[in-house]
Amino acid sequence: MSRDWIEAAWPAPAGIVAGTTLRDSGYELPMEAQWLKQVHGSRVVHWGSASFDDGPPEADAIVSDLPGSICAVRTADCLPILLCAADGSEIAAIHAGWRGLAGGVVDATLAAMTSAPESLLAWIGPAISQAAFEVGHEVREAFGVLGETAAFFTPNERGRLQADLPGLARQILQAQQVRTYDSGLCTHSDPERFYSYRRDGATGRLLTFIYRP
Repeated sequence: MSRDWIEAAWPAPAGIVAGTTLRDSGYELPMEAQWLKQVHGSRVVHWGSASFDDGPPEADAIVSDLPGSICAVRTADCLPILLCAADGSEIAAIHAGWRGLAGGVVDATLAAMTSAPESLLAWIGPAISQAAFEVGHEVREAFGVLGETAAFFTPNERGRLQADLPGLARQILQAQQVRTYDSGLCTHSDPERFYSYRRDGATGRLLTFIYRP
């Protein structure tokens, strides 16, 4: 880990560069990214497609199987999720707030990739932790009330819930047999390194990216 960015800790193949920049980072990407207009939805676009002809498309995930491409998303508490085929042939980046996660952005991204889910690696970058993410009961309802999601919503003394977004993402990915690795880093609790919308309100964004040479 350098002072400018955190390298993804996962067994990606040689040549793949992936991680998250720190706040006020001077890190320069290996190449120019194609940016998304993130809207907390589930739309997925492909790098280099016509979707970008009129500027950043409204989407929350980007996929590429092209050499020399980079997939990236911006976050400040939401989940950044990177995907990589075990042979390095395909990559993706996902922006997943609770709305996008409940709305199926992870499954939509997996469906948009040609690689089988069991051949993929996933890395969950720095995001708000359960201890810092208080939500209303409507958020749990958006994920359904079945037992498999209840464990990720813990009641607090204010009658609301503490939501575990990384845990929910891990469950979704692992249900599809994706090998999943979690940074375990909380944006809210580390103001020296990370931006956090919940903590600061108006703030900058971290960049989570994956580059395929």
